[in-house]
Amino acid sequence: MELAAFRSLVHDLSREIPAHFFDGVAAVDVSPRVVPHPLRTDVYTLGECIPFHTGTDEVLSRVVLYHGSFRALATGQADFDWEGEAHETLLHELRHHLEWRAGAEDLEAYDEAVEQNLRRLDGEPFDPAFYRDGESVDDGLYRVEDCIFFEHVVDQVPRVAELDWRGVRYRVELPDVSPPAYVIVGGLGEAPSGDVCLVFLGKPRLRDMFRQRAGVTELEVDARAID
Repeated sequence: MELAAFRSLVHDLSREIPAHFFDGVAAVDVSPRVVPHPLRTDVYTLGECIPFHTGTDEVLSRVVLYHGSFRALATGQADFDWEGEAHETLLHELRHHLEWRAGAEDLEAYDEAVEQNLRRLDGEPFDPAFYRDGESVDDGLYRVEDCIFFEHVVDQVPRVAELDWRGVRYRVELPDVSPPAYVIVGGLGEAPSGDVCLVFLGKPRLRDMFRQRAGVTELEVDARAID
């Protein structure tokens, strides 16, 4: 199904759902993006509920369905149920919206994670562990908007690290740096539009409580697929 037809389908499905489900939903949009799961092949993020504050106590959300992800999932499936999958995804994200509205404190934490990530991207000082208030994708794996964070708590940053990405094992070679360190990994297949980061945090120690927090080391490396 092409993008225009999918947009029309989502619009029609939205009109069939009772109006009270959309209380506080600012928009239902369709994006052409593909959003692959970081670890699992043939798994894609089909939709997302993106909450935001308006400066008042009200919590609004933007619901997005990713046409590129639907199309990737449908590849090779002649009987792929576009309408059924879109309807299920839309309802799922509307439920997320209701949960966000009920848990405003969680939303504030996520908003702060987004703000800290913007500070990182702009080269400003940021909290090294901010991503923990983002979406927990897997054990030690987090997502904040389009950026993915693999967390490692270490005594020292290793010279070689490995990660799994979309069913492929990769290796990266690292220079001699100390934690906290953010390593932005390039060279991955089906990479997202945001950064994929290996995050190395030092193990907490009592004496660190009396020290001024050091800055975060940031660097970029290319990964190599392991045969």
